[in-house]
Amino acid sequence: MPTLENKLVEFPLPESHRSRTFGKLRYWWCWLAAGSMLLVLGIPSLLFLWLINRKIWLYPLALFGARTWLKACGAKVQVTGLENLDPERSYVFAANHRSYLDTATLFAYAGKRMGLVAKKELLKVPVMGQGMSFVNIIAIDRSNPEKARESMAKARSVMDSGYSFGVFVEGTRALPGQLLPFKKGAFHLAIQTNADIIPVAIKNTDVLMGKRTGVAYPGVIEMVLLPPVPVKERSGAVTPLDLLLETRAAIVEELSKG
Repeated sequence: MPTLENKLVEFPLPESHRSRTFGKLRYWWCWLAAGSMLLVLGIPSLLFLWLINRKIWLYPLALFGARTWLKACGAKVQVTGLENLDPERSYVFAANHRSYLDTATLFAYAGKRMGLVAKKELLKVPVMGQGMSFVNIIAIDRSNPEKARESMAKARSVMDSGYSFGVFVEGTRALPGQLLPFKKGAFHLAIQTNADIIPVAIKNTDVLMGKRTGVAYPGVIEMVLLPPVPVKERSGAVTPLDLLLETRAAIVEELSKG
């Protein structure tokens, strides 16, 4: 079902017979677990690392926190395609986005030390907002083009230091079964840094904890790291739109497999 158009795509959803009462209880348990970890681990760690000026030391703790939160939500992560990554190279990971679970999954299991682009609203989350800059999570204000450009400039500097970068290219979470049109920021970043793009298809998170569902269920998250879309070897001969369409076609094809 690959497409070369940057338009909304909808995929069939499996029929669910799970208890919504159970799902609502688990949903609130997920957020209780997240809040508890931020309170017990996040606040002391942020204060200590700020005092000793070793902010980046938060990164291993952030990885631990992301993996622990996924386990607390009953989510197991199955990753395929790690063989597509060169250990010596940095990449722009371009992923679809249907759930809060996606962020922790991409950050913790993509096989690269990476920063992420996040929505500016996350800056308002207590503790998390303060800790985002410690681990190179950059908030982007898409309503302000100048500030958005500044955020992407920060992302370039992070990649120059050897990190990869993860971007949810729809710009927001899609409803269950949907793939929204892609934004171009990630593809400009790839051209500006000469970094190949890894299309990432994240599956099943909309069933486990979908947008506007208010429920969460245990299950398996499938994350597929697809072969790189080349950028460096095509420098000057490819546009952000070309890269967007190639990346989107790869993700649509993978998501269509179910």
